Amino acid sequence: MKTFHQIALVAIGIVLGTLGVAQSASAYPPGVGILAKNRSCSVCHVSNGPWSDEARTIIDVLDAQTHKSLRTPDGVFRLDVPRGETRTVLTVIGRQKGDPQPPRRNAWLYIDPTQIGTSALSKFAAGWDVNLPMSCRIVGDKLEGYEDAQLTVLPMTVRPTDAARDAELELQVMLTAGEAVKGSGSQGLISTLAVRKISLKVLER
Repeated sequence: MKTFHQIALVAIGIVLGTLGVAQSASAYPPGVGILAKNRSCSVCHVSNGPWSDEARTIIDVLDAQTHKSLRTPDGVFRLDVPRGETRTVLTVIGRQKGDPQPPRRNAWLYIDPTQIGTSALSKFAAGWDVNLPMSCRIVGDKLEGYEDAQLTVLPMTVRPTDAARDAELELQVMLTAGEAVKGSGSQGLISTLAVRKISLKVLER
């Protein structure tokens, strides 16, 4: 049976093959540690959007079953998973209602900074299977408790294998509008960048 990691790599390969994109491409998948050794989205994309006010920006990670936030008092999202078992979370990104210029698309990437520069295609924490560590989605999803907010919501499932250890990730988020110019990360696209900390904890049974 294929792992989440293997399935994700196959899916990326299909996308690249369908689009005719070479391995040296600079557009998608993101160049943060995957097609390049860039440390952050800000290496290629300017943060010039109108969504920098944190009070109205929604960036949350919820347990998929209970819809409870995994945010701890220090602002870090903590994800505890028994070894060998799976846990699904919801990545929720958007803006509070009433925003006169809401973002049209949200992009995000879960990445372990210590994996940047390694030969692995996936830069998620080593030893963890994951099925959707990155995505870009048009705003318009609905979620109970966030009525009238402009949101994107997608699930991500993780599983710590025998090789998994506790890890610290970054959730790099881009709220965007406009249309990107091919080959340029600074033209056409209006974006605001934000980063959140994610703590992965392996529970031993």
